[in-house]
Amino acid sequence: MSAPYAKLPAWADYGLIPLINLFVAFLVAGLVVLLVGENPLRAAVILVEGAVGRGQAIAYTLYYATSFIFTGLAVAVAFHCSLFNIGGEGQAYVGGLGVALVCLTFDSLLPWWLTFPLAILGAAAFGAAWAFIPAYFQARRGSHIVITTIMFNFIAASLMVYLLVNVLKPAGSQAPQTRTFLEGGQLPKLNWMLEAMGLTVRSAPFNISFLLALLAAFLVWVLIWRTRLGYEIRMRGHSPRAARYAGVNEVRIIIVTMLISGALAGMMALNPVMGDQNRLQIDFVTGAGFVGIAVALMGRSHPAGIVPAAILFGMLYQGGAELAFEMPGISRDMIVIIQGLVILFAGALEHMFRPTLQSVFASFSPRSVGIEASRGERA
Repeated sequence: MSAPYAKLPAWADYGLIPLINLFVAFLVAGLVVLLVGENPLRAAVILVEGAVGRGQAIAYTLYYATSFIFTGLAVAVAFHCSLFNIGGEGQAYVGGLGVALVCLTFDSLLPWWLTFPLAILGAAAFGAAWAFIPAYFQARRGSHIVITTIMFNFIAASLMVYLLVNVLKPAGSQAPQTRTFLEGGQLPKLNWMLEAMGLTVRSAPFNISFLLALLAAFLVWVLIWRTRLGYEIRMRGHSPRAARYAGVNEVRIIIVTMLISGALAGMMALNPVMGDQNRLQIDFVTGAGFVGIAVALMGRSHPAGIVPAAILFGMLYQGGAELAFEMPGISRDMIVIIQGLVILFAGALEHMFRPTLQSVFASFSPRSVGIEASRGERA
């Protein structure tokens, strides 16, 4: 008779399993690097040093991580309601429009610390509005949220191209982008924080939206685990039938959850648009919406896991660029393969090692020990 499975403790469920998945992902990635004729240990050293070996590298890693925290939280909130919001890319794109409109309107009238709250509202409102239509179709018509949200990614991309080329582009300019924001539409950098620790940062886009991302992570934790709305979201995610039986308005919960998810994805635009480029331009999202799916999966849809997972993917982005430069045999496509392996083991193969760990924990649990002792006495 096989040993019964045991419920894993929280530290193993949220910490040990992701670490094992990550280790296996990098082990397989090392084999891929070996197949192309490069030294995997040297590649790992270059990747880590390129991500956290200098103050400049750390600043860029945290800059990328900021965007991934927002999109990871957006996906996680939807996950808790058993919704797969794959439209974070489009919601962030449209959220950038909200940021740009605020900055273009108020950058000459208000200082950044007054423009910033308005830009937060604009990004959240536009991102939520873009998520509302798929949410309505899911709640009222039963349209699958994956299909509608991924279609809206393409619609958002086409909409932004049209607006930047025909509406928002300054007269006489050939580039499909808005004018550069004035000082009132530019976020201050946080490089001084790293310099205060003795690190050297020449110029990096690491900005104050990182602190907003950490605040958003805390507020999502409060929402999901400390409010009635969060309880209803999780109830609907665990069992829609039980939620309906308990009197939860399923239509309202689906729409509200997607609005929150879309707002978080839209706020991702604050980081590149206001904090780095200081203008709205084509393809500023650069895949952060899709990376957010991997971040949420690896972080187990918990803010405490999403933040380090986002930093890890920030390291892969920054360190990967350094790796492609230092080792010509490893192209940028190879970096994408490494990221894909992390996504594969953190997401699709997340439960590969769970049965083994459950059996191990079951064999050491007091109940299992008692069962074995009673069997020995009967024998």
